[in-house]
Amino acid sequence: MKTNLHRRHVLAALAATVATVALPFMASQAAAQVAYPNKPVTVVVSYPAGGDSDVLARLFAEKLTARFGQPFVVENRPGASGTIGNSFVAKAPADGHTLLFTPSTFSIAMQVLKPGSGASYDTLNDFTPIIKVGSQSLYMVASTTSGFTNVKSLVDAAKAGKVKGYGSPGSGSPMHVLGEVVNSDAGVKIPQIPYRGIAPSIIDLIGGHIPFVYTTLGSVQQHLANGKVVILAVADPKRSTFQSSVPTFVELGYKESVVGAWQALMGPKNMSPDVVRTLNTAMNDIMKAPDVVAKMTTLATTVEGGDPSVLARVNAADYARFGKMIKDFGIQAD
Repeated sequence: MKTNLHRRHVLAALAATVATVALPFMASQAAAQVAYPNKPVTVVVSYPAGGDSDVLARLFAEKLTARFGQPFVVENRPGASGTIGNSFVAKAPADGHTLLFTPSTFSIAMQVLKPGSGASYDTLNDFTPIIKVGSQSLYMVASTTSGFTNVKSLVDAAKAGKVKGYGSPGSGSPMHVLGEVVNSDAGVKIPQIPYRGIAPSIIDLIGGHIPFVYTTLGSVQQHLANGKVVILAVADPKRSTFQSSVPTFVELGYKESVVGAWQALMGPKNMSPDVVRTLNTAMNDIMKAPDVVAKMTTLATTVEGGDPSVLARVNAADYARFGKMIKDFGIQAD
Protein backbone atom coordinates (compact mmCIF):
# COMPACT_ATOMS: atom_id res chain seq x y z
CA MET A 1 0.00 0.00 0.00
CA LYS A 2 2.82 2.32 0.99
CA THR A 3 4.63 1.39 -2.21
CA ASN A 4 1.65 2.39 -4.38
CA LEU A 5 1.28 5.64 -2.48
CA HIS A 6 4.97 6.38 -2.94
CA ARG A 7 4.69 5.72 -6.70
CA ARG A 8 1.77 8.13 -6.97
CA HIS A 9 3.77 10.85 -5.21
CA VAL A 10 6.75 10.25 -7.51
CA LEU A 11 4.59 10.36 -10.65
CA ALA A 12 2.86 13.54 -9.48
CA ALA A 13 6.20 15.19 -8.77
CA LEU A 14 7.53 14.11 -12.16
CA ALA A 15 4.43 15.47 -13.94
CA ALA A 16 4.82 18.79 -12.14
CA THR A 17 8.48 18.96 -13.14
CA VAL A 18 7.66 18.23 -16.81
CA ALA A 19 4.94 20.88 -16.78
CA THR A 20 7.32 23.40 -15.22
CA VAL A 21 9.86 22.77 -17.96
CA ALA A 22 7.36 22.49 -20.83
CA LEU A 23 5.17 25.52 -20.13
CA PRO A 24 7.86 28.18 -20.72
CA PHE A 25 8.89 26.37 -23.90
CA MET A 26 5.30 26.21 -25.15
CA ALA A 27 4.80 29.86 -24.25
CA SER A 28 7.95 30.86 -26.13
CA GLN A 29 6.79 28.85 -29.15
CA ALA A 30 3.38 30.57 -29.08
CA ALA A 31 5.07 33.96 -28.74
CA ALA A 32 7.29 33.18 -31.71
CA GLN A 33 4.24 32.36 -33.81
CA VAL A 34 2.46 35.64 -33.08
CA ALA A 35 5.51 37.95 -32.90
CA TYR A 36 5.00 39.47 -36.34
CA PRO A 37 6.44 41.75 -37.45
CA ASN A 38 9.57 41.69 -35.30
CA LYS A 39 11.64 43.97 -37.55
CA PRO A 40 11.04 46.54 -40.33
CA VAL A 41 8.98 45.30 -43.29
CA THR A 42 9.93 46.19 -46.87
CA VAL A 43 6.99 46.77 -49.22
CA VAL A 44 8.27 46.55 -52.79
CA VAL A 45 6.58 48.55 -55.55
CA SER A 46 7.88 47.46 -58.94
CA TYR A 47 7.30 50.89 -60.53
CA PRO A 48 8.59 54.45 -60.06
CA ALA A 49 7.23 56.80 -57.42
CA GLY A 50 4.09 58.77 -58.24
CA GLY A 51 1.86 56.12 -59.82
CA ASP A 52 -1.29 54.62 -58.31
CA SER A 53 0.49 51.57 -56.87
CA ASP A 54 3.14 53.72 -55.24
CA VAL A 55 0.61 56.13 -53.72
CA LEU A 56 -1.56 53.32 -52.36
CA ALA A 57 1.42 51.36 -51.07
CA ARG A 58 2.61 54.40 -49.09
CA LEU A 59 -0.87 54.95 -47.71
CA PHE A 60 -1.12 51.37 -46.43
CA ALA A 61 2.50 51.31 -45.24
CA GLU A 62 1.77 54.29 -43.00
CA LYS A 63 -1.33 52.62 -41.57
CA LEU A 64 0.40 49.25 -41.04
CA THR A 65 3.31 50.99 -39.30
CA ALA A 66 0.89 52.61 -36.87
CA ARG A 67 -0.95 49.34 -36.28
CA PHE A 68 2.05 47.08 -35.67
CA GLY A 69 4.64 49.47 -34.25
CA GLN A 70 7.25 48.38 -36.79
CA PRO A 71 8.20 50.40 -39.89
CA PHE A 72 6.63 49.32 -43.18
CA VAL A 73 8.94 50.93 -45.73
CA VAL A 74 8.07 51.29 -49.43
CA GLU A 75 10.93 50.50 -51.77
CA ASN A 76 10.61 51.24 -55.51
CA ARG A 77 12.29 48.66 -57.77
CA PRO A 78 11.12 49.58 -61.29
CA GLY A 79 12.00 48.01 -64.61
CA ALA A 80 11.01 45.34 -67.13
CA SER A 81 7.26 45.88 -66.68
CA GLY A 82 7.47 45.27 -62.96
CA THR A 83 9.19 41.90 -63.23
CA ILE A 84 12.45 43.09 -61.63
CA GLY A 85 10.72 44.02 -58.37
CA ASN A 86 8.41 41.01 -58.56
CA SER A 87 11.38 38.68 -59.01
CA PHE A 88 13.11 40.24 -56.00
CA VAL A 89 10.11 39.48 -53.79
CA ALA A 90 9.75 35.95 -55.19
CA LYS A 91 13.29 35.19 -54.00
CA ALA A 92 12.91 36.85 -50.58
CA PRO A 93 12.56 34.91 -47.30
CA ALA A 94 8.94 33.89 -46.68
CA ASP A 95 8.83 35.42 -43.20
CA GLY A 96 6.49 38.26 -44.16
CA HIS A 97 9.13 40.98 -43.87
CA THR A 98 9.34 41.47 -47.64
CA LEU A 99 6.02 42.11 -49.39
CA LEU A 100 4.87 43.16 -52.85
CA PHE A 101 2.28 45.84 -53.53
CA THR A 102 1.34 45.37 -57.16
CA PRO A 103 -1.09 46.30 -59.92
CA SER A 104 -2.63 43.62 -62.11
CA THR A 105 0.25 43.87 -64.57
CA PHE A 106 1.57 41.15 -62.25
CA SER A 107 -0.71 38.57 -63.91
CA ILE A 108 0.40 39.45 -67.43
CA ALA A 109 3.99 40.65 -67.64
CA MET A 110 5.82 37.32 -67.71
CA GLN A 111 3.64 36.19 -70.62
CA VAL A 112 4.62 39.22 -72.71
CA LEU A 113 8.34 39.58 -72.06
CA LYS A 114 10.76 37.84 -74.35
CA PRO A 115 12.90 35.00 -72.95
CA GLY A 116 16.11 36.28 -71.38
CA SER A 117 14.54 39.46 -70.03
CA GLY A 118 16.35 38.91 -66.73
CA ALA A 119 13.36 38.05 -64.54
CA SER A 120 12.15 34.54 -63.86
CA TYR A 121 9.29 33.43 -61.64
CA ASP A 122 6.05 31.49 -61.74
CA THR A 123 3.18 33.98 -61.64
CA LEU A 124 0.73 31.49 -60.14
CA ASN A 125 2.96 29.53 -57.77
CA ASP A 126 5.87 31.68 -56.56
CA PHE A 127 3.83 34.12 -54.46
CA THR A 128 1.46 34.09 -51.50
CA PRO A 129 -1.78 36.04 -52.06
CA ILE A 130 -2.61 38.30 -49.10
CA ILE A 131 -5.39 40.65 -50.22
CA LYS A 132 -6.95 42.26 -53.26
CA VAL A 133 -7.09 45.92 -52.29
CA GLY A 134 -9.30 47.33 -55.02
CA SER A 135 -10.21 47.53 -58.69
CA GLN A 136 -9.76 50.31 -61.24
CA SER A 137 -11.16 51.23 -64.63
CA LEU A 138 -8.91 51.92 -67.61
CA TYR A 139 -9.39 54.94 -69.85
CA MET A 140 -8.22 56.29 -73.19
CA VAL A 141 -6.99 59.80 -72.36
CA ALA A 142 -5.75 62.38 -74.86
CA SER A 143 -3.95 65.67 -74.31
CA THR A 144 -6.05 68.68 -75.27
CA THR A 145 -3.20 69.83 -77.54
CA SER A 146 -3.61 66.64 -79.62
CA GLY A 147 -6.96 67.89 -80.95
CA PHE A 148 -8.69 64.57 -80.29
CA THR A 149 -12.13 65.05 -78.77
CA ASN A 150 -13.54 61.53 -79.23
CA VAL A 151 -12.46 58.03 -80.20
CA LYS A 152 -13.63 58.43 -83.80
CA SER A 153 -11.41 61.45 -84.42
CA LEU A 154 -8.42 59.55 -83.03
CA VAL A 155 -9.13 56.39 -85.06
CA ASP A 156 -9.61 58.43 -88.24
CA ALA A 157 -6.27 60.13 -87.66
CA ALA A 158 -4.62 56.76 -87.02
CA LYS A 159 -5.98 55.37 -90.29
CA ALA A 160 -4.50 58.37 -92.03
CA GLY A 161 -1.11 57.65 -90.42
CA LYS A 162 -1.19 60.73 -88.20
CA VAL A 163 -0.86 59.09 -84.75
CA LYS A 164 2.69 58.20 -83.78
CA GLY A 165 1.85 56.01 -80.79
CA TYR A 166 0.11 55.59 -77.46
CA GLY A 167 1.67 55.67 -74.02
CA SER A 168 1.40 52.82 -71.54
CA PRO A 169 3.01 52.15 -68.15
CA GLY A 170 4.95 49.26 -69.70
CA SER A 171 4.83 46.21 -71.89
CA GLY A 172 2.56 43.57 -70.44
CA SER A 173 0.48 46.04 -68.47
CA PRO A 174 -3.32 45.89 -68.74
CA MET A 175 -3.01 49.23 -70.55
CA HIS A 176 -0.75 47.62 -73.15
CA VAL A 177 -3.21 44.78 -73.62
CA LEU A 178 -6.08 47.26 -73.92
CA GLY A 179 -4.17 49.28 -76.52
CA GLU A 180 -3.65 46.24 -78.72
CA VAL A 181 -7.26 45.08 -78.32
CA VAL A 182 -8.52 48.54 -79.33
CA ASN A 183 -6.13 48.48 -82.30
CA SER A 184 -7.68 45.19 -83.41
CA ASP A 185 -11.23 46.37 -82.77
CA ALA A 186 -10.66 49.61 -84.67
CA GLY A 187 -8.62 48.14 -87.52
CA VAL A 188 -5.55 50.33 -86.83
CA LYS A 189 -1.94 49.72 -85.85
CA ILE A 190 -1.01 52.43 -83.38
CA PRO A 191 2.34 51.42 -81.82
CA GLN A 192 2.85 51.21 -78.08
CA ILE A 193 5.29 53.61 -76.43
CA PRO A 194 6.11 51.80 -73.15
CA TYR A 195 7.16 53.72 -70.05
CA ARG A 196 8.48 52.56 -66.68
CA GLY A 197 5.18 53.27 -64.93
CA ILE A 198 2.11 55.48 -65.28
CA ALA A 199 3.63 58.68 -63.89
CA PRO A 200 6.34 59.07 -66.60
CA SER A 201 3.79 58.47 -69.37
CA ILE A 202 1.51 61.20 -67.98
CA ILE A 203 4.43 63.65 -67.84
CA ASP A 204 5.05 63.10 -71.55
CA LEU A 205 1.33 63.31 -72.31
CA ILE A 206 1.05 66.72 -70.63
CA GLY A 207 4.29 67.80 -72.27
CA GLY A 208 2.86 67.07 -75.72
CA HIS A 209 5.38 64.33 -76.51
CA ILE A 210 2.68 61.68 -77.01
CA PRO A 211 -0.93 62.26 -78.12
CA PHE A 212 -2.75 59.85 -75.83
CA VAL A 213 -2.37 57.16 -73.19
CA TYR A 214 -4.26 54.26 -71.67
CA THR A 215 -4.34 54.85 -67.93
CA THR A 216 -6.25 54.73 -64.68
CA LEU A 217 -8.26 57.79 -63.73
CA GLY A 218 -6.39 58.74 -60.57
CA SER A 219 -3.23 59.47 -62.52
CA VAL A 220 -4.88 62.18 -64.60
CA GLN A 221 -7.46 63.65 -62.20
CA GLN A 222 -5.61 66.92 -61.61
CA HIS A 223 -4.90 67.37 -65.31
CA LEU A 224 -8.53 66.69 -66.13
CA ALA A 225 -9.54 69.39 -63.65
CA ASN A 226 -7.23 71.99 -65.22
CA GLY A 227 -8.25 71.13 -68.77
CA LYS A 228 -4.97 69.62 -69.97
CA VAL A 229 -6.46 66.23 -70.87
CA VAL A 230 -9.73 64.84 -72.18
CA ILE A 231 -11.10 61.34 -71.53
CA LEU A 232 -12.31 59.65 -74.69
CA ALA A 233 -13.57 56.25 -73.47
CA VAL A 234 -13.55 53.74 -70.62
CA ALA A 235 -12.82 50.02 -71.02
CA ASP A 236 -15.57 48.77 -68.68
CA PRO A 237 -18.67 46.76 -69.66
CA LYS A 238 -20.76 49.72 -68.49
CA ARG A 239 -20.05 53.36 -67.66
CA SER A 240 -17.94 54.06 -64.61
CA THR A 241 -19.52 55.71 -61.59
CA PHE A 242 -16.37 57.82 -61.31
CA GLN A 243 -16.88 59.32 -64.81
CA SER A 244 -20.47 58.57 -65.84
CA SER A 245 -20.38 60.96 -68.82
CA VAL A 246 -17.58 59.00 -70.50
CA PRO A 247 -18.76 56.39 -73.04
CA THR A 248 -17.55 52.80 -72.96
CA PHE A 249 -15.65 51.32 -75.87
CA VAL A 250 -18.44 48.75 -76.12
CA GLU A 251 -21.16 51.34 -76.73
CA LEU A 252 -18.93 52.97 -79.34
CA GLY A 253 -18.79 49.70 -81.25
CA TYR A 254 -15.51 48.24 -79.98
CA LYS A 255 -17.00 45.09 -78.49
CA GLU A 256 -13.79 43.36 -77.37
CA SER A 257 -12.26 46.38 -75.62
CA VAL A 258 -13.12 45.49 -72.03
CA VAL A 259 -10.06 45.43 -69.78
CA GLY A 260 -9.80 46.42 -66.10
CA ALA A 261 -7.08 46.64 -63.47
CA TRP A 262 -6.61 45.94 -59.77
CA GLN A 263 -4.19 46.54 -56.90
CA ALA A 264 -3.07 43.90 -54.40
CA LEU A 265 -0.69 42.86 -51.64
CA MET A 266 1.33 39.65 -51.98
CA GLY A 267 4.35 37.96 -50.46
CA PRO A 268 6.81 35.21 -51.35
CA LYS A 269 5.46 31.66 -51.57
CA ASN A 270 5.16 29.51 -48.43
CA MET A 271 4.39 32.34 -46.04
CA SER A 272 3.01 31.24 -42.68
CA PRO A 273 -0.81 31.12 -42.69
CA ASP A 274 -0.72 32.96 -39.35
CA VAL A 275 1.25 35.85 -40.83
CA VAL A 276 -0.99 35.95 -43.90
CA ARG A 277 -4.05 36.02 -41.64
CA THR A 278 -2.53 38.80 -39.52
CA LEU A 279 -1.82 40.96 -42.58
CA ASN A 280 -5.13 40.20 -44.25
CA THR A 281 -7.09 41.12 -41.11
CA ALA A 282 -5.11 44.32 -40.67
CA MET A 283 -5.61 45.37 -44.29
CA ASN A 284 -9.34 44.65 -44.22
CA ASP A 285 -9.66 46.76 -41.08
CA ILE A 286 -7.57 49.61 -42.51
CA MET A 287 -9.66 49.72 -45.70
CA LYS A 288 -12.74 50.55 -43.62
CA ALA A 289 -11.19 53.77 -42.28
CA PRO A 290 -12.92 56.87 -43.74
CA ASP A 291 -9.64 58.59 -44.67
CA VAL A 292 -8.44 55.49 -46.51
CA VAL A 293 -11.73 55.14 -48.40
CA ALA A 294 -11.52 58.84 -49.30
CA LYS A 295 -7.97 58.52 -50.60
CA MET A 296 -8.82 55.45 -52.66
CA THR A 297 -11.82 57.31 -54.07
CA THR A 298 -9.57 60.17 -55.24
CA LEU A 299 -7.61 57.51 -57.13
CA ALA A 300 -10.87 56.15 -58.59
CA THR A 301 -10.21 52.83 -56.88
CA THR A 302 -13.15 50.73 -55.72
CA VAL A 303 -12.41 49.25 -52.30
CA GLU A 304 -12.63 45.46 -52.28
CA GLY A 305 -10.71 43.42 -49.69
CA GLY A 306 -11.81 39.96 -48.60
CA ASP A 307 -9.73 36.86 -47.86
CA PRO A 308 -6.62 35.76 -49.80
CA SER A 309 -8.61 33.34 -51.97
CA VAL A 310 -10.29 36.31 -53.69
CA LEU A 311 -6.91 37.53 -54.93
CA ALA A 312 -5.79 34.01 -55.85
CA ARG A 313 -8.87 33.54 -58.04
CA VAL A 314 -8.61 36.89 -59.83
CA ASN A 315 -4.89 36.42 -60.48
CA ALA A 316 -5.48 32.97 -61.98
CA ALA A 317 -8.45 34.21 -64.04
CA ASP A 318 -6.49 37.18 -65.42
CA TYR A 319 -3.49 34.99 -66.15
CA ALA A 320 -5.70 32.74 -68.29
CA ARG A 321 -7.83 35.46 -69.91
CA PHE A 322 -5.00 37.83 -70.75
CA GLY A 323 -2.76 34.95 -71.76
CA LYS A 324 -5.31 34.08 -74.43
CA MET A 325 -5.52 37.73 -75.54
CA ILE A 326 -1.73 37.94 -75.72
CA LYS A 327 -1.66 34.93 -78.06
CA ASP A 328 -4.70 35.98 -80.09
CA PHE A 329 -3.41 39.52 -80.69
CA GLY A 330 0.29 38.65 -80.87
CA ILE A 331 1.17 41.02 -78.02
CA GLN A 332 4.87 41.05 -77.11
CA ALA A 333 7.31 43.43 -75.49
CA ASP A 334 9.63 45.27 -77.85
